[in-house]
Amino acid sequence: MIRITETVRDALQGLKTFVPTANKIAYIKLLLKAGFDIVDVGSFVSPVLIPQMADTTEVVSGIDNQSNTRIMALVVNTRGVQKALAYPSIKVLSYPYSVSPTFLRRNLNTSPEGALKTLKDMIMLTEGSGIEWVVYLSMALGNPYGDPWNTELLLEAAGQLYSLGIRNMPLSDILGQASPDTISKVYTTINPAFPDVDFGLHLHTKPYESFAKLEAAWEAGVRSYETVLGGLGGCPTAADDLVGNLNTLNLIAFCNDKGIATTINQDFLYEALTLMSGFPIDKQGNAK
Repeated sequence: MIRITETVRDALQGLKTFVPTANKIAYIKLLLKAGFDIVDVGSFVSPVLIPQMADTTEVVSGIDNQSNTRIMALVVNTRGVQKALAYPSIKVLSYPYSVSPTFLRRNLNTSPEGALKTLKDMIMLTEGSGIEWVVYLSMALGNPYGDPWNTELLLEAAGQLYSLGIRNMPLSDILGQASPDTISKVYTTINPAFPDVDFGLHLHTKPYESFAKLEAAWEAGVRSYETVLGGLGGCPTAADDLVGNLNTLNLIAFCNDKGIATTINQDFLYEALTLMSGFPIDKQGNAK
């Protein structure tokens, strides 16, 4: 069975025009009914850096989750973890680690050693809480910044996270540059090395390239995917030009074409898409 995480946070975080809290709550409520494994609702980071996520506490407070879908939020320091732990509805916390020192400096203003220490401290805070951790391996499918990159470095990074008890490590291609061949090569290398780890795929891609990349990932054994309805979003600290996320509807179409069963109720998806049409976003996914 395929597992799908809908990343509302990644969809909205790069928008310069603030989406009202009530709109976010209504939108997330529809997605919770749609049957995703996880819905990523926001982040506990500085509103100076990501103004769109300044209302995450209000959003989480406004959601009465009665579904089997788990709610996830992103954190980058112990202060954020402490805030998240105040909300029992949050079942999953995520952290954007990377095999790229440049990305860590741009995104978290830290080094690989500093990022690992922060992660270790955050994990200690959640011991006994029932919180599950998802730690992204950003730039795992190539490095656009000129840093060294190869599968040996990726395996080393995965091993460091494994030693901290992390078993969910989505590989992330934030700038959408990974080819199907690279996706296949990386996953057929890393999956056998850590057979009890879920190496999902957090894919940013041009829509016309998504099917070939999904084909490569699926054939390489990837069963967990992160998507955004409408393909919006991107990491505002990774680059000046944002590359949109894998469109949820494209993944569903791929699954339908391949006969892959999902738990997604498309009626709620299209209802959510209609609601999204009222957000301050133009047809290219930019803030109006």
